[in-house]
Amino acid sequence: MSILYNTPLMPFLPSPTPPLSSNNNLAYPIISFSHPSSSSPRCFSSLSEMDGTVGQCLYPLHRTKTIHLVRHAQGIHNVEGEKDNNAYLSEELFDAHLTPLGWRQVDNLRKHVYECGVNKKIELVIVSPLLRTMQTAVGVFGGERYMDGINAPPLMVENAGKSNHPAISSLHSPPFIAVELCREHLGVHPCDRRRTISEYRSIFPAIDFSLIESDEDVLWRADVREKDDEVAARGQKFLNWLWTRKEKEIAVVSHSGFLYHTLRGFGNDCYPSVKSEICTHFANCELRSVVLVDRGMIGSDPATTNYPGKKPQGLDLPSDVAEEIQPQKRES
Repeated sequence: MSILYNTPLMPFLPSPTPPLSSNNNLAYPIISFSHPSSSSPRCFSSLSEMDGTVGQCLYPLHRTKTIHLVRHAQGIHNVEGEKDNNAYLSEELFDAHLTPLGWRQVDNLRKHVYECGVNKKIELVIVSPLLRTMQTAVGVFGGERYMDGINAPPLMVENAGKSNHPAISSLHSPPFIAVELCREHLGVHPCDRRRTISEYRSIFPAIDFSLIESDEDVLWRADVREKDDEVAARGQKFLNWLWTRKEKEIAVVSHSGFLYHTLRGFGNDCYPSVKSEICTHFANCELRSVVLVDRGMIGSDPATTNYPGKKPQGLDLPSDVAEEIQPQKRES
């Protein structure tokens, strides 16, 4: 089985990417799960590849989710790490915030999602609870500038995290939820250590931190860096968790390492151009849109657009079936 998108939304990429094969019928790459605990996710590069047939195929819409994956904009740690890799060990980069260039990248991506209409479709924004990801998330998907007296708390207060940026309103924006599963590699690098949730709540009042159990960062360790395969396993757990959400179109604002190692298990049976589109590292403030397909009956929500028909009851025997049944009736 497969899914067909008729109105694709192009991902925001900082530079051209290889074109998809002429045999590819997909609007987005498809990521498919056979079981929620599966360690072998698959990507299908064409509609026919999903069931071995030639031509277009169909898949129930309510067993899919559209996920818009975003890496945070440029942070101060990106600049210093580019000069010297040892800079990542510096305490001065603790919970790195965005640079002025990073905020310009945020403005450019915000303009893109409004121009292509993504902002009208997103029902939920999931964000890693670190300063640079939350600044990116609220800057791209949040409301306009916050004004005193409006009946909505700000998503971000003025100058949050040394941003020199005006406050951002939550008015007319989707809900924001902070989730620790989509954090960057844990351990050793201070730039990947978070502040207390109490401090974050004071500068990001409209972000929901209720899914985070500990006020302090108990996941980050100064002497142990999370391994790549551990990040990939955490990413798999995160994608499985997405299936528990009722929302069908979700934005996820995360980090280069997390996104790369989460997605690297996909695309091995895709066309090379599709695999590279899925499995390469994200640029700062890059957006890629994918479709998650539930092939293992993971989703339990009923279809919201399907309608059973025959209400009220009436005769509706298809003509081709009637032709088969009528001779049988005459014989009997």
